[in-house]
Amino acid sequence: MSQYLRAKIEGGVYFFTITLADRSSDLLVRHIEHLRKVYKVVEYRHPFDTIAICVLPDHMHAVWSLPSGDSNFPVRWSQIKSAFSRELPAANVRSASKAAKRDKGIWQRRYWEHVIRNESDLERHVDYIHYNPVKHGLVARVCDWPYSSFHRYVARGDLPVDWGGDVREIAGMFGE
Repeated sequence: MSQYLRAKIEGGVYFFTITLADRSSDLLVRHIEHLRKVYKVVEYRHPFDTIAICVLPDHMHAVWSLPSGDSNFPVRWSQIKSAFSRELPAANVRSASKAAKRDKGIWQRRYWEHVIRNESDLERHVDYIHYNPVKHGLVARVCDWPYSSFHRYVARGDLPVDWGGDVREIAGMFGE
């Protein structure tokens, strides 16, 4: 089995992409309340700060800040993924190895993480997270996607409600 090296910086800030095995699924938004509950339980047991997050139908992005002296984000994601999966039925098609490991086949085994290097890197990743529903064609305006920390940024006055514009207006400018 391959050994994946993950950058583990105690008290670090990380960007993550976590994806369902079935990229055509809407499981995450269909079960958003269950995901929120699981997320909060893990956050309580293993504290971390969510700087930004966006849950889409088949994947989610998040930026986390870990406590000083702690670099163990893998245990947090493992617990979120397993607790979320526990109450859902197994995927219809699972490999023999997934079945043997009692893996329901809901999540991709791996996930992407990136160490945030500085303030501009953080800003780019937070913007990416907030704009992601527009990028995927789920909404025309960032403010229209309900499963995003964007609304918290607006409430705090960090971003205007019309941040990111309206893709319908942009398309109209080009006759699309």
